[in-house]
Amino acid sequence: MAAGGGKSDDFQPFPVKDQLPGVDFCLSSTPSWPEAVLLGFQHYLVMLGTTVIISSIIVPLMGGGNVEKADVINTVLFVAGINTLLQTLFGSRLPVVIGGSYAFIIPTISIALSRRYSTFVDPHRRFKASMRDVQGSLIVASFFTMVIGFFGFWRIVSRFFSPLAAIPLVILTGLGLYAQGFPQLARCIEIGLLALVAVVFLSQYVPHFLKSRRGIFERFAILFSVAIVWAFAEILTAAGAYDNRAPQTQFSCRTDRSGLISAAPWIRFPYPFQWGRPRFNAGDAVAVIAASFVAIIESTGTFITASRYASATPMPPSVLSRGVGWLGVGLLLDGLFGTGSGSTASVENAGLLGLTRVGSRTVIQISAVFMLFFSVLGKFGAVLASIPLPIMAALYCVLFAYVASAGLGLLQFCNLNSFRTKFIVGFSVFMGLSVPQYFNQYLLVSGHGPVHTRSTWFNNVMQVIFSSPATVGFIVAFFLDCTHSYGHSSVWRDSGRHWWEKFRNFNTDTRSEEFYSLPANLNRFFPSF
Repeated sequence: MAAGGGKSDDFQPFPVKDQLPGVDFCLSSTPSWPEAVLLGFQHYLVMLGTTVIISSIIVPLMGGGNVEKADVINTVLFVAGINTLLQTLFGSRLPVVIGGSYAFIIPTISIALSRRYSTFVDPHRRFKASMRDVQGSLIVASFFTMVIGFFGFWRIVSRFFSPLAAIPLVILTGLGLYAQGFPQLARCIEIGLLALVAVVFLSQYVPHFLKSRRGIFERFAILFSVAIVWAFAEILTAAGAYDNRAPQTQFSCRTDRSGLISAAPWIRFPYPFQWGRPRFNAGDAVAVIAASFVAIIESTGTFITASRYASATPMPPSVLSRGVGWLGVGLLLDGLFGTGSGSTASVENAGLLGLTRVGSRTVIQISAVFMLFFSVLGKFGAVLASIPLPIMAALYCVLFAYVASAGLGLLQFCNLNSFRTKFIVGFSVFMGLSVPQYFNQYLLVSGHGPVHTRSTWFNNVMQVIFSSPATVGFIVAFFLDCTHSYGHSSVWRDSGRHWWEKFRNFNTDTRSEEFYSLPANLNRFFPSF
C-alpha cells in the first residue's frame, strides 16, 4: 500500500502557476549592463524585419523609390523607439516593443491605389499626396484607440476575459502570422533553412552540451545565427552564386539588392509633417479605425504573452486599458510623423522573451534607444536593414511559435475534461484559421474580398477584420464564453475565471503594484481602478 501511494504521487498533475517559473530575469529585474545592451540590440534586430517588410510593400505602391523607402524605414524606427519607451514607462509597463502592424496594410494599399492620384505624373508627388492621406486617417484612428483605452472601455471588456477566451487569442496571435514564416524562408531556401537550423541548434541543443555557458547560447542564439548566416550570404553574393538567377531570387538572396544603403542619408532626423499637411477622408479613416481595432485585439494577445514570459502576474483590466490608450498615442505619432502604417505590440519580440528567458523591462527600453540611434544615423541602420528577409523569416518560425505556446500554457487554468472547454477552444482556433484563409485566398484570386459592394470603405473594413486570425478567433471565443451555458454552476471554474479573479482589481494582489505601477509615484495622479 505504501509503495502504491508513492507511485500515485509520481503521477500528480503539474501545479497551476499564475507566474511562469524558469524565467531568468523577470519584468522588474535587470541583467548586467553589458548583457542587457546585447539583449536590447537583439530585440532591435528582430523588430527590423517587420519594419522593412511593411515599408517594402506600401512605399512602391504609393509611388516611392529607394530614397523614400529608406526615409520611411528610418521614420518607423524613430517613432517605434518613442512609442516603446512610452509604453514601457507609462502604458502597460510590460517588456513589449511597439512596431509596425500588418493590420494597416490593406487600408494603406487601398489609399495608395485610389483613383484620386491618377492625375499625378511625378511619382514623388504622388507618394507625398498618398502619404498625407494615410497620415490623416491614422490621426483620426488614434483618437478612437485613445478613447477605447483611456476612457476605460477596454477595461470593461477585459473584465469579462477568462483564460478560456484568452487561449485562442494568444495562440492565433502567433500562429496567425504563419505566412511570414516558412513561405518567406523558402524564397531563398539555402539561406533561410540554414538560419532556421542554426537558431534551433544554438538555442535548444548547444546549451545542454555546454552547461557552463548555457545562458550565453540561450540568450544570444539570434545574434549568433544572424551573424553566421549573413556572412554566408555575403560569401555567396561575392562569389557570384546568384548572378544568373531570377530577379526575385536575387532580391531575396543577395545582400546588395535592398537599395537601402545607397539611398539612406548619413544623418537625418525625422520630424512631424515631413511629407506635408495631413489630409482627411472619411472613408479612409473608417477603414483605418477598423485596422486599429484589430491592432488592439492583437496587441492584447501580445500583452498577455509578454506578461507570461516576463514572469509577471496577469494584467489587471485597468492596466490593459491603460496600455491600449498609449497604443492610441502611438498611432497619433505615426500619423504626425508619417510612418505609412499604424503600430501594434510586436509579436516577434514577445516570442524573443520566451526564447531568451529574459523578460526585463529595462532590456526593451535599451532596444528603444537603439531604434532612435539607428533611425537618425541612416547609413548604419540601413546596413542592418539589408539583412536578407529569409533570415528574418527563419527567426519568425521560432519566435511566433513561442507566442502560440504561451497561449497553450493558459490551458492549465481551465478544466480540460469539460466538453464546453474543448468546443470553445477547438472551434474558435479552427474558425480563426479558416475564415481569414477564405478572405485572403478570395482576395488573391479575385483581386477583391468576398464583401464587394460599392462602398470601398465598407469592403476594406470587412477585409481587415476577417483577415486577422487573432481577431476572428477572439470574437468567436469571447462570444461563446460569455453566452454558452453561462448560468451553469461549473462554468466559472471550467473557464478558469476563479484563477484570474484576484487580479480583476489593481489593489487586490500586492504583486500588481510591483509589476504595473507607474514610475515616480505617478499612481497618485493616475490611479488604476
